[in-house]
Amino acid sequence: MSKLLFLGNLGMAEIVIIALVILLIFGGRKIPELMKGIGKGVRSFKEGVNGIEKDIEEAGNEKK
Repeated sequence: MSKLLFLGNLGMAEIVIIALVILLIFGGRKIPELMKGIGKGVRSFKEGVNGIEKDIEEAGNEKK
């Protein structure tokens, strides 16, 4: 699987270089905390989107 959907046209070499740069910037101990924060942010975003979709559906049902 040389191309991941969310990474576009990046090859394995580019992904490794990016991972090394992140490791150098944040250090090994901070990466789990960083990933946990990103996960919480993505989860919150998805909940917000789902809430908006639900509100739109409810508004559409009220008009009928």
